[in-house]
Amino acid sequence: MNKLKDYIVKEKPSTIISVGDVVSQNLVDSGISVDILIVDNKTMRKKIQPITVDAQQTFYAKNPAGTITDEAWNTIKQALQLTGRTKIIIEGEEDLLTLVTVLSAPDDAFVVYGQPKVGVVLVKVNEENRKNMGRIVDLMTNSSKS
Repeated sequence: MNKLKDYIVKEKPSTIISVGDVVSQNLVDSGISVDILIVDNKTMRKKIQPITVDAQQTFYAKNPAGTITDEAWNTIKQALQLTGRTKIIIEGEEDLLTLVTVLSAPDDAFVVYGQPKVGVVLVKVNEENRKNMGRIVDLMTNSSKS
């Protein structure tokens, strides 16, 4: 978290979005100002105590495991238009919503998510990373039509 904090201070991202309960709580506990937190009140698919964080607005969206719903995508887009901290609570699973955040967030935003048993992953939003995430979503969409 200290390395991440130093990098955030150096890079000054336009927005910080966290995806995942444990990483979101760790960011907040480390004093990192997160703009949007996307959580599902689970870690590794097991229910956990909801994270404790003050938010100016809280949204709820359904997103079953292994999917990206229009409802979740639209909720993330809506949250990106607001000021102040926003918490999005997902009924289902938030894992794949990292793709949505990278595709929807402004340039130079940071998307931070946890990689279980590995650590924290940071994606800096830029055109190249959007293209990479877009290819993944396209592959998912095309394979579901087969």
